[in-house]
Amino acid sequence: MFVHPEAFLAAADERAVYERHQNSPDDPDYRRFLSRLFEPMAARLHSASRGLDFGSGPGPTLSVMFEEGGHTVSLYDPFYAPGPEVFEREYDFITTSEVVEHLHRPRWELERLWGCLVPGGVLGIMTKRVLDHEAFSRWHYKNDPTHVCFFAMETFEWLAKSWGASLTVVGDDVVILEKPSG
Repeated sequence: MFVHPEAFLAAADERAVYERHQNSPDDPDYRRFLSRLFEPMAARLHSASRGLDFGSGPGPTLSVMFEEGGHTVSLYDPFYAPGPEVFEREYDFITTSEVVEHLHRPRWELERLWGCLVPGGVLGIMTKRVLDHEAFSRWHYKNDPTHVCFFAMETFEWLAKSWGASLTVVGDDVVILEKPSG
């Protein structure tokens, strides 16, 4: 499900919403929240893996957690770490925590990320999933004006099939897509 592009916020208004976020590596509750993605991803990684935190936001924390585990992490965020050179590298893992629902061009962005993964690399996505049309009509998640696309389980199944990836579902809001090794 998508919001019509005419309803997208202007970049300055979108950034103003993100400026209100209070995310910090020093916040144990935020770390606990991110651990739903961090723990299953970290369990799949070799030591000293290279990663990309896509959509790192104003208070990068997931990257800090991976770096504490001995990994190297590059940051990308269109507002806070906009360096496009990160897409010229390859990574063992890429994380997107509460990001894909903000993408104006989700297929293009996800294909770009998938292309940056080495064979055997993993893409971890944390986002709330659409259950059905009835639930969507009452869903608070759609009311955030920066949320412009919404994913159902079938979307991730389709991505896995089209990429030849293995798909692991972790709880209600995390999926991990693993790129074939060769």
